[in-house]
Formats: sequence, C-alpha cells, structure tokens
Amino acid sequence: MTDTDTKITLVTGGSGFVGSHIVRQLVEQGRKVRVLLRKSSNQHAIKGLPVEIVYGDVLDPESLRKAMEGCGTVFYSVVDPRFWLTDQTPIFRNNVDGLVNAMDAALECGIERFVFTSTMGTLGINPDGPVTEDIPFNWLDRAPPYIKARLEAENRLLAYCRDKGLPGVALCIANTYGPEDYQPTPHNHALWDVARGAMPIGIDVGQPTVDIRDAAQAALLAEKHGRIGERYIIANEYVRNRDFYAMATKIRGNKSPRFLPYKVGYGIAWVAERVMKLLGRKDFLVSTDAMYLSDVFRELDNGKARRELGWNPRPLEETVRDAIAWFAKREG
Repeated sequence: MTDTDTKITLVTGGSGFVGSHIVRQLVEQGRKVRVLLRKSSNQHAIKGLPVEIVYGDVLDPESLRKAMEGCGTVFYSVVDPRFWLTDQTPIFRNNVDGLVNAMDAALECGIERFVFTSTMGTLGINPDGPVTEDIPFNWLDRAPPYIKARLEAENRLLAYCRDKGLPGVALCIANTYGPEDYQPTPHNHALWDVARGAMPIGIDVGQPTVDIRDAAQAALLAEKHGRIGERYIIANEYVRNRDFYAMATKIRGNKSPRFLPYKVGYGIAWVAERVMKLLGRKDFLVSTDAMYLSDVFRELDNGKARRELGWNPRPLEETVRDAIAWFAKREG
C-alpha cells in the first residue's frame, strides 16, 4: 500500500457523473474519501457511501485549503458544462479560475497527486486518421467559448506542472455513458429516450464514447501510473448515432429514430438561433455551436492510456445495456 492509499483522498465535484463514480471506486478500494461539495449540490449520487463531506466552493480558496488538509491525492472533477449560456462569464470563472484556485491550494498543502478531469474538446482535429495527444489544438477559430474555457483550464494545468511543480495529470475524456447517472447528463439520458421510443427523430452525427466506470477507473490508474505533466485520451469506441441508437432500441424492442442529415440539423439550429435572438431570448440549447460540437470529433487513439496506465475499457454494447437497465429500473 502506497502513502497516497493511506492518506485522505479528496474528490471535488464528487456529486457529478464522473466524480461520483471516482468516489464509488475509491470506496470500493477501502480508501479514506473526502468530498468537497457546495451546499446546493444534489448528493443523490453518493448517498449512503462512507465518505466525509465538506462544504465549500472552488471559487473560495480558503475552503479548498481546508478541504485538502491531510490529503495525499486530489481528483479534480469540477466542470461547468453550460455551453448554452449567453453570458459565458461563469463558464470561464468556474472552469478556469476554480481550477487555478485548486492548484494553488494543492501546492500549498503538499498534494502528491492532482488528477484533472479534462475533455476530448481540448484535442486537435486530424482529418487523416485517429487523434492522439500529440496533435496540437488547431480549431480555435471555430471553438465556442465553452471549449476555449476548457482548453485554457488544461493549458493552465500543464503550465503549473511544468513551471511550478504541480504533480498533475490530465484526462481528456470522451462522452460518458453508463449507469448511476442521477443528474442525469443530457446525452446519457437521450440514449434512454431513444431506447424507450421517446425520440422519433435523430441527427446523423457521430461521437467518441467511454463507459463512465472506465473513465473513473482511468482516473485511479492515472493516480498510480500517470506521468506528471502528461495528458491521456480516455475514449473507447467511435460510433455513428445510427449504429449507437440501433443498439439501444434493439434492447427494448423499439424502432430506431428517423435520421436527419447533419446539414439539415445545422440549418434548423441556424434558424432557431436567429429567431431566439430576435425574440431577445437567452440561454437556449438549440444552437449552431451545439450542432458543430455534436459531429466535430472523430476516432480518438487511446493507445497511450492503454500502454502507460494499463487501461482496458469494456465493449460499448455492455455500456449501452447497463445504462438502459439502470434508467429502466429508476424511471420505470
């Protein structure tokens, strides 16, 4: 047993989809777990788990320092995903400033490992084949503010590792699916809607995916084996929605949705976006940015995570089956 195994482990964002699964796996390993939450956080995802809960906020540096006292590892899984906000100020404040506060606190408290939940959105685009961690970010001119905030956050982490000695590792995680999604996350719940026949129309797009349990396992493996200052692609299978949704509907015996071409979906979003602006509406989900992000990512190469972390994700069919079974039991 290593020193970090015996010390308290802090998980920030432990009520979220990724964070709660990290908490669950740490508990299964018999680790001492502390979870930093805001008082307004929904705690259903970690209800009944033997963890210490402390209240604070990543925008409150003092609460971060108190939460990290006596800890060996920090799993940082705080993310503000609200890409639809008209005013993007909170996105940068929560995703960038909050991380900087946490890294400063980690350095002050002598944290031995800092595992950061990043996103595949910080990766470059490679039209000629699978994307690796070595491809530099090359679509800044098209990236929406949410992606720019996540990229800035990851760049700050890597700079802290390089210049200040932060023992950090970044995980570039694909779209997560699977059970125990209490929020629920929009894309995971959409899979359930398709499976139960509640989504008659879909858009013909594709996405890299990963099982939420495998994403959490990757975080724990990164704590042990990840190289400081490195980032790892945590993605499994790339799938087009036609095939993905066919898996889901087959399980429940329903018809697959009808699919609109991407260009038609983008055109609908373009019109809807302008109507909303004319009406003075704010914070609308249907947008050209959302449509662009739904189909910009292609196959991601997880070879580095397999080689260096010993990561071995499960088949996508198992993820789909378990996600649908969980939603069916929870929602009936």
